[in-house]
Amino acid sequence: MFQTRRCQRIREVPIKNEREEPKFLFELNLKGNHSIKYALWADARSRTACEYFEDVVSFDTTYNTNRYNLVFCSFVGINHRDQSTLLGCSPVKNEDIQSLKWIFGAFEMCMPITIHRWCIWQNMKKIPNKLNGYKRHEEIEQEMSHVVCNWFTKDAFDRNWNDFLTKYCLGGNKWLSELYDDWHIWIPIYLDHHFWARMRST
Repeated sequence: MFQTRRCQRIREVPIKNEREEPKFLFELNLKGNHSIKYALWADARSRTACEYFEDVVSFDTTYNTNRYNLVFCSFVGINHRDQSTLLGCSPVKNEDIQSLKWIFGAFEMCMPITIHRWCIWQNMKKIPNKLNGYKRHEEIEQEMSHVVCNWFTKDAFDRNWNDFLTKYCLGGNKWLSELYDDWHIWIPIYLDHHFWARMRST
């Protein structure tokens, strides 16, 4: 993943920090040739900040500006001054399921009280690609957005979701079935007992 010399440096610095700073956390996953596959850092300041400002944590993978084409993944919270504060970070080569599972697993070990929520915006922006083979797909997109975001009871959401699937003959759609199976981590009405600062993205 990284050039050998830089790999060694990346491994040495956290080891030194762990000796000097007990709360420093560094998780590393190596390939068979001992090159770095995944890595995650969270220093003492970040871990302490998470204890105070863990209410909402944003995970962002949009930073990709270096010459090695690595994505910089950041875990960011909001402090008492309404300022962003870095809680942890991880460089990754590929934003695939395996990579993200490892990152979230490492972060949860570091910050065990974290409650994971999917990004609504990320799910909704996939609709044109996932459902454009259906007639009236633009109408489907509008109605799905309404069903997901505009109900105030769980029973109302379940009822209207089923009506939506029936109306557009979407009952056999695998993607929608999988989304529904994971309702507890992205549908707003099922997450209303947690504070999210009205966050819908990242």
